[in-house]
Amino acid sequence: MSERCRWNADEYARSSQAQLGWARELIDALKLRGDESVLDIGCGDGKVSAEIARRVPRGSVTGIDSSEDMIRRASASWPAARHPGLRFLLADAQALGMKDRFDVAFSNAVLHWVTDHRAVLRGVARALRPAGRLLFQMGGRGNGAAIFAVAAELTGARAWRAFFEGFEFPWAFHGPEEYAPWCAEAGLRAVRIELIPKKMLQRGAEGLAAWIRTTWMPYTARLPEDRRESFIAEAADCYVSHHPPDAEGMVAVDMVRLEVEAVKDR
Repeated sequence: MSERCRWNADEYARSSQAQLGWARELIDALKLRGDESVLDIGCGDGKVSAEIARRVPRGSVTGIDSSEDMIRRASASWPAARHPGLRFLLADAQALGMKDRFDVAFSNAVLHWVTDHRAVLRGVARALRPAGRLLFQMGGRGNGAAIFAVAAELTGARAWRAFFEGFEFPWAFHGPEEYAPWCAEAGLRAVRIELIPKKMLQRGAEGLAAWIRTTWMPYTARLPEDRRESFIAEAADCYVSHHPPDAEGMVAVDMVRLEVEAVKDR
């Protein structure tokens, strides 16, 4: 990710509770014994890696991320001196240089940011030991269709269109049809690849705006700093006007996750 799309680790930590909930469900599905070596791809602020580390008291967890801010925050929150089985490294998921190091590769809510999924899978296949396995969840085909329709409407509106000339949708939302052959090409046997509907809940327009602020950097990086908050507020208000909060004040966004489970047989 370019510096123009730089993550704000503090804001992300405050607005990523939905992703944390999904991560915990995914970690449960790993059914860890407690002695595995785990690679967490796109570890972000580190809280998911720390959750995995609690499940492998006799093992280890390596969290990697391409954001210096995220790695800095994760390392400060879980220092190696107090968490010897947990470490964080600045690394690109598309250029993994590790070999035969891990029993499990895990990734949650990250890989839709990545351009070259084939490169990720090749690197993961190298990094896994024989019989190692991966479990990934990411945005899948149809993810956030309604809210990204709002984004498309805004970027074409008179007030904003000049900032978005030549803009291309920044995320890759794939389906099983692409991922199954990619796994096979990398030497990984697909066990399960499926699209799973999920609901992301945010507290009102303010909560939705916080999520937009921390994840829509490809959009906001195009705008002058003094216009960004107006764009974010307009996007949140527009979505909420068509999808009003429920009785508890929560706004729902329909998401679709692509879940990939595969094994390195040798």
